[in-house]
Amino acid sequence: MLKRFNGLFYGWRMVAASAALRVLGAGLHSFGFTIFFLPLSQDLNLSRTATSFAFSLARAEGAIEGPIVGHVLDRYGPRPVMLTAVLLMGVGYLLLSTVESYAMFLVVYIGVISLAHSGGFMHAPMVLTNSWFIRKRARAITVNSASFSLGGVLIAPVLSAIVLSWGWRWGAAFAGVMFLLIGVPLSSTIRRSPESMGLLPDGDIPSASAEDQKNEPQRRAPAEVDVTTGEAFRSFTFWTLVLGNAIRNMSYHAIATHFVPLMVWKGMSQPQAAFLLSSFAFLGMTTTLLLGWFADRVNKPRLVAGILFVAAGGMLLPVFGSSMWLLLLFTLLFTAVESTYAIGWAVVGDFFGRKHFAKIRGYMSFFYMWGGVAGPVIAGAIYDRWQTYEPMLWALVLLFALSGAIFGMLIKRWEKLRAQMTPRIDNDV
Repeated sequence: MLKRFNGLFYGWRMVAASAALRVLGAGLHSFGFTIFFLPLSQDLNLSRTATSFAFSLARAEGAIEGPIVGHVLDRYGPRPVMLTAVLLMGVGYLLLSTVESYAMFLVVYIGVISLAHSGGFMHAPMVLTNSWFIRKRARAITVNSASFSLGGVLIAPVLSAIVLSWGWRWGAAFAGVMFLLIGVPLSSTIRRSPESMGLLPDGDIPSASAEDQKNEPQRRAPAEVDVTTGEAFRSFTFWTLVLGNAIRNMSYHAIATHFVPLMVWKGMSQPQAAFLLSSFAFLGMTTTLLLGWFADRVNKPRLVAGILFVAAGGMLLPVFGSSMWLLLLFTLLFTAVESTYAIGWAVVGDFFGRKHFAKIRGYMSFFYMWGGVAGPVIAGAIYDRWQTYEPMLWALVLLFALSGAIFGMLIKRWEKLRAQMTPRIDNDV
């Protein structure tokens, strides 16, 4: 029986549930790290390199876990992975509020908090969304991805107010309680695929007649790609996406991790920088929704490349000025990069399909996430050495441009794939 709520495809309910989990994870953890960065560093007497190192170790952990999580997701589905993640992060942040040394900070942050974050809040929501949609893949993934920024808009300001008023330890305790109270019930609502509920992707209605059923495989099958993990490994597309994502990831996380310290370097107070962080999150959500919704209608690799080229130019703005308007423009151009994550994973789904998406994404993440490991540490080392972020910004101009050029190498391949599928996709609309 077709399951709809008020005429809405059940898959959108799955998008909403997984998006809510991402709001929680992003607001308390991803954006939370840059809020905790300075007060935690000062309290534990750490250099920026040392604090950045903890974040990078967490990224390395996520990279190593990627292939394992991919196999687990394909076998058991997203729900147990998400539930494990919220439990570990809830307990972990409560423990973090009690640490008194750098060693214990690393043990708690790496050994508990970050252990399942990548699988539960990054891989699982994307795999879930890709499983429920084909034609509307970019739109659905965009909504899911934009929720990451929404966490910065709704939750990060509250967390920032707690940290600034009562200290980072109370902020960590607040994060732990929220993960347990909100995350556990949300995880229980997840259903792994439309087929598990007798549905079809995108809310398509099953054939009503025998003649339609006879013709259906011929009409629908070519519209969905089915590439195995081994075939993906042997393809030019896989390794091009890995390289482009690795460079983009290194560049993005170098800025995202150091966003508040970077704004303080430009002369802002910590409360002003926290406000701009909220603006950063809101702009990221807006650009992700707009560009991602648009992505289903255009060549996706070309769109990603264009965004990265614009971001490369935006890196020059803080080098030449410190006014609020200039830094706000820098933030706007940089936040557009956030949309490339959603669009980029839609590209992966377009090229490789749904059946083996979790494993392919897991192996891809194993390779490209090392860029996110290196970026924050290098940024911290640059500041510790020269007491300025300027050399980092000049380097990011080149790196964002290089990443854009690499994504541009997939433009013609995507057009060829689209040409093979478009006539049949259009018949399904």
